[in-house]
Formats: sequence, structure tokens, C-alpha cells
Amino acid sequence: MRSDAMKTGPTKIPHRSLFKALGLTDEEIRRPMIGVVCAKNDIIPGHIHLDKIAEAVQAGIRMAGGTPFVFPAIGVCDGIAMGHSGMKYSLISREHIADSVEIMAMAHPFDALVFIPNCDKIVPGMLMAALRLNVPSIFVSGGPMMPGRTVDGNKITLSNAFEVVGAIGKEGITQEVLDDVENNACPGCGSCAGMFTANSMNCMTEVIGLGLPGNGTIPAISAARIRLAKEAGMKIMELLEKKICPRDIVTEKTLRNALHADMALGCSTNTILHLPAIAHAAGLQVDFEEINKISKETPHLVKLSPAGVDCLVDLNEAGGISAVMKELAKNDLFDTNAITCTGKTVGENIANARILDANVIRSKETAYSPDGGLAILWGNIAPDGAVVKKGAVLPEMLVHEGPAKVFNSEEESIEAILNDKVVAGDVVVIRYEGPKGGPGMREMLAPTASLAGKGLDNSVALITDGRFSGASKGASIGHVSPEAAAGGVIGLIQDGDIISIDMLNNKLELQVDDTEIEKRKADFKPILKEVPEGYLRRYRDMVTSANTGAVFK
Repeated sequence: MRSDAMKTGPTKIPHRSLFKALGLTDEEIRRPMIGVVCAKNDIIPGHIHLDKIAEAVQAGIRMAGGTPFVFPAIGVCDGIAMGHSGMKYSLISREHIADSVEIMAMAHPFDALVFIPNCDKIVPGMLMAALRLNVPSIFVSGGPMMPGRTVDGNKITLSNAFEVVGAIGKEGITQEVLDDVENNACPGCGSCAGMFTANSMNCMTEVIGLGLPGNGTIPAISAARIRLAKEAGMKIMELLEKKICPRDIVTEKTLRNALHADMALGCSTNTILHLPAIAHAAGLQVDFEEINKISKETPHLVKLSPAGVDCLVDLNEAGGISAVMKELAKNDLFDTNAITCTGKTVGENIANARILDANVIRSKETAYSPDGGLAILWGNIAPDGAVVKKGAVLPEMLVHEGPAKVFNSEEESIEAILNDKVVAGDVVVIRYEGPKGGPGMREMLAPTASLAGKGLDNSVALITDGRFSGASKGASIGHVSPEAAAGGVIGLIQDGDIISIDMLNNKLELQVDDTEIEKRKADFKPILKEVPEGYLRRYRDMVTSANTGAVFK
């Protein structure tokens, strides 16, 4: 066993004495030692209950003959970090999480690992660590939050809380309405209820085979989530016995499966940041051209909040991710031969799956659209690509042309939107918010939600070298690459320049002739924001472009 390096033989008497200081018996020391990476903390609603998940995982490990050891991982709540400088530290936590798990698992050579994440950067950070380490691993998330209900019975989620800010001052938006949304949008523990980044990544973990069936959708408050955690604890012992490791599970084929499911589900645009980073950790590559090819051939089957009104609990009751995968497989859009953390193939896992509510999970014939929920755009603004959640864009905004309103920070844009300086027809440009320029590539939920709250989501587009929350909707185009801080054309755009967007043909163009663009380039000096000493500065020096997953050099 891998753990023999720290416990077996006469030279390990000191080591065993330290294990006995933990209260371990000789039998527990002899057993396989399983690391349980738990991101429980008291400031993230999606993580406040993860100690209960960890207890269930430990019970499962012990039932199957292993000895569990829980250790922590940090986590940032994107909703709480949103709209201020704290958001600079969200994406960069992904790399820190991966590094810290690697440190713990190498310093203490566990035989296998169980990962307990739930929210935005924690899931991909742990996936990157699992693929880097490549020891038997399994994931069990904390599960999604239930949606809230307003006093008049309408279903709401966190995105409604952000959108109502933009509606302050509008007729009918009383203090009672504001209080109703504030008090009911997030009713309890779990990852926020819509198909935002956390739930998108937990669904992707199930799709690629590192999470058990149900991992992406079983609600946080359900007893089924505790049973799933116990099953994960037991299953890790089987994976250890069979020597099934993450890189046996995550292959080019399973990454293609993930992209097909991503398009069918209309996941967060952040998946197009995280899946390339996860692939990179496995020694693989996700190509933007391939993403668009998959999008073109994959029907959009599920439309959850913020694109629709349904939530993860509705998807779970409709048959879950297994039913979506089976519908894709029926149309030759899913490889069912891939091995998974169940020890069985995808095909075996989904054999009995079925769609229980055709209003939530549609068939190919009744799909919301014949192509996927995400798209990559190219053009002179984004020669290396940009990403849009096309499934959450109103039909009238799929093609749009308008004058640029340019802002060099998120704060500038929010002030302008809330003070009615952005008008119908505009294209809001937010730059210097990319991986290097932010630094940290902040999410832009506040500007997109403010536009929606102002009633401008049907007439104003937004482009940025930053990124968007999974809760964002509208014609919101992010990950523009190269970013302004790296000399990208987005840094050359001036107020009043006409920007043309054609999502149907994957185009994003600045309507300025090449001669003028070259002239502007000659005089261009990117803005480098003042960054304090510490992790943020190291991140800026090491991070790569968004189109490569914003991984470290």
C-alpha cells in the first residue's frame, strides 16, 4: 500500500507512535489509510453542512475496512465575494486548493482519497488535484440548495436577489418586495439552487465518472445525500482494490462526454474555464474548435435557472443526470463504454435511467434548440475566443450591433448602469478584469443582474475579458482572449465604436478598419493595476490566458 511508506517496518516506530497519539489502534494502522478532503466552513452556505457529509463518508470507509483521515480545503463563496475586491481571490483559490491537496496527499501518502467539495472553485480545484495525484479517488458533493419561494409562491434563487438590486427605484419595487427576495432567495444549506457554476461542476463530476450517480442533483437536505456519502466511502475501498485511478476514468472520450452534457444542460460559462484546466491536469487538452463542433451537434435539453424557472431539485426529480446521459447516448452523442467510479461503465450505470418529467428533460425532438447552451465566439476582438451562455440569451439578442460603452473595471460599469448611463442598444465593454488584468478574473454577476433589473437584458450586450457567474443571463460574453492586460484588442476599443455580435455564426467583431486598429496598437500601453504583495501578485505573474483555462505556467 502507498501508506506503507509512513507506517510499515521497524524504522516506522516513530511514525506509528504518532498515529497512536491520534488514538488509533494497531488494526486501524494496518488498514488502508484514506484521506478525506473536506471543504467544510462556516461562511459558505454550500459548505456549512459538509461535516455531516464527511461523517457519512468516514462511516462508509470504516464499514468497508479502511481508516479515514479528514483534512480541510479552503473555499470562497462567490456570492459573498461578488461585487468587491474579494472576487479577485475566487478563481485564484482554485490553484491554491489543488496545490494544498497535493501537499497533504504527498506529505502523508494516503492509499486513496475521497473529495468533499460543493461550490464554484472548490470542485475544479479538487478535480485538478485528483488528476495530478492519480491515486484512487471519488467525489461526493454537498448537493444543491432548494429554491426559495416568495410570499406569492414564485420560485426564486440567488440570481433573483442580484437582479432585484437593479430594479430598486422602479415602480412596484417596494421595501417589502426587497425584503421578501432577501429573506427567501436562499432558504438553507447547499450550492445555490440553479444551474450556476457550483452545480454545473458537480454535474460535470458525475458525467466524467468521478462522482456516483446522483452526485450532481440530489438535494443537500435529502437523506439520500447522506446515503450517497456512505456509498462513496465504501466505493473508494473497491476502487483501491481494483486499482482504478482518476486518469483511468478521465480520458479524451469522457471529456467529450462532459462537453456534450455541458451543452445539453446549458451549464455555466465557467465550465469552459475549468474543463480545460482539469484536462491539463490529466495531460489532455480541450480545444475551443472542438467545443463549438460539439455544441453544434448537441441539442439543448434542459433549461434551469437562470435561463429558466426549474432548479436542480426539479432535474433530480425528472431523472437526474443519468436520464440526460441516456437521452444523449440514444442519439449517439455519448460514449457509454467509459469506466466510472462505480467500477462499472457509463452504460451499466444508466441502464435503468429514464426521463420522468419531459417538461424538465426534453428529448432531442422537443429540445429548446438543436444546438447547445454554450458557444465560442471569434473575431478581431477575440482572436483566441470568447464564451457565451447562448441558452440564457433572449432570441432578439443572438444578433446585435451597437456602440461601445467602455469601462476599465467592474465598479465603473455598475455605477454607470445603476445611474442610467447605459441605454438600450449599447454594448457594455468591461476590460482589465482578466486573469492578469484583474488580477483574478472576477465574475460579473452584478453588472449582468443590474442590466436585467433595469429591463435592459433584451437590448444591451456586455463583453468582458473577465468572466460571469453561472447565475448571469443575457447577452453576456466573457473570457475575451487575449485580455486587455496582455495587449488584446479589447484594450483598444473606444466609446462609440460599433461592435457586432452574431452568436448564430460565432462572430464577435469590432467594426473599425485594420489600419485604425494598427494605429491604436502602436500607441497602446496596457494598464497594470496596483497589486499588493502576496498571492495575488504571484498569481498575476504565473497565470495564463482564459482560453487555456487560466492555469499556471
